[in-house]
Amino acid sequence: MSAGLLDAVRQRLAESGAEPTPARVAAALRAQGRLLGDAEILGAARELRSELVGAGPLEPLLADPAVTDVLVAAPDRVWVDRGGGLEPTGVRFADADSVRRLAQRLAAVAGRRLDDARPWVDARLPDGTRLHAVLPPVAVGSACLSLRVVRPRAFTLDELVTAGTLPPGGQRVLRALIDARLSFVISGGTGTGKTTLLSALLGLVGPGERIVLAEDSAELRPDHPHIVRLETRPANQEGAGLVTLADLVRQALRMRPDRLVVGEVRGAEVADLLAALNTGHEGGCGTLHANAAGHVPARLEALGTSAGLDRAALHSQLAAALSVVVHLVRDRDGRRRIAEVHVLERDPAGLVVTVPALRWTPAGFAPERGWGRLEALLDGAR
Repeated sequence: MSAGLLDAVRQRLAESGAEPTPARVAAALRAQGRLLGDAEILGAARELRSELVGAGPLEPLLADPAVTDVLVAAPDRVWVDRGGGLEPTGVRFADADSVRRLAQRLAAVAGRRLDDARPWVDARLPDGTRLHAVLPPVAVGSACLSLRVVRPRAFTLDELVTAGTLPPGGQRVLRALIDARLSFVISGGTGTGKTTLLSALLGLVGPGERIVLAEDSAELRPDHPHIVRLETRPANQEGAGLVTLADLVRQALRMRPDRLVVGEVRGAEVADLLAALNTGHEGGCGTLHANAAGHVPARLEALGTSAGLDRAALHSQLAAALSVVVHLVRDRDGRRRIAEVHVLERDPAGLVVTVPALRWTPAGFAPERGWGRLEALLDGAR
C-alpha cells in the first residue's frame, strides 16, 4: 500500500479527532475511493492503528517479555536487548519521518514537548517504559529513540541466581545485608541491572517497614506492601514547577521512612542523602553509575562538590553513612552479574576507600581481604 494513501488516512483521522478504532481506520481507508481487498484493509488498519495509538512497528518488540531495551538509530536500524547484549531486528520504518512522528507522539503521551525548539526528551510513558528521543539536526539523519522497558514484576533472588546475576549461594549474603539494615549502594555501568537488583533486594524488606522511593523516573518495582513513590518533575515551558531529586529526598525525610531509597544518585541530592543516613535512617540505599566499586568514593566526591560539600566534609559523612558497595558488570556475552561486594574504610589520610570483601566466581562468592569486616557488620546487626 502506498505511503501517500496511508498519509491521507492519517490526515483524515487526525482532522476527525475521533478515537482511531479499527472500524474508523477501515472507514477512512475506504473513503479514499480506492478498491481494496479485505486483507489489504485489515493489514493497513492494523498498521495505522498501531502507529496512532501504540508504538508502531516497535509494538511487538515491547510486548516481548524478554526485551529490556529497544533502540532505534535509523528507519532500518532497530536493535533490542534480550539480556544477551544488543541484537539487530528485522523491524523497519517506512522512512525517517515515520520515526520522527512516533517519537513526537510518544513524547506527547508522556506529556512532554518534542520539536525543533526542544529536540530531545527524557520521560516516562504511562506503562512505566522509559523514553528518550532526539530529533534531527541534533541526531544526524534520523530521530533516535531509546525505550527501556520496566517490567511490572520484580525478580526474586533465586531467579537472579538462575540468570547468573548472583552466584550460587549469593542470595544468603544479600538477605543478610537487608536484615542487618546496612546502608548500601549498587554501582555499575549503564544497563548492568542496577535497578533490577535493587527492586529484588527491596522486596526482602520486612512487610512492616515503610519504604519511600525518590526517583527521576519511577522504574523501581519492588514486591512490597508499603511503598511510597516520589518522582521528579521538569520545569514547564515558563520555567516553573521544577521538582528535583534533592527536593524529593528532603520531603521523603518528613514522611517517616523506615528505608529511604534514591533510585539513582546523580547530583546535589547526595548531600541530603548522606545527611539522612547519618541521622538515624538506617538501611538506606540507591544506585550509582561507576565503572568499578573502587571508583564510588570519587564519584560521590564529585557529586558532593556540586552540592557545596568540601572534600573533607564529604568523606567524613560518607564514612559514617555508607557501609557496602555492590558492584555489577556486564560480560562480553551480555550477561549481567555481581562482580564484587566492597566495604568502606578510611585510609591513613582520612579519605574513604573501598575494600573488596567478596568476588564473583561460578561456584559462589569468594572471600577477599575485606570479608572479615563485612562479616562483622552483618553479625553485629543481628
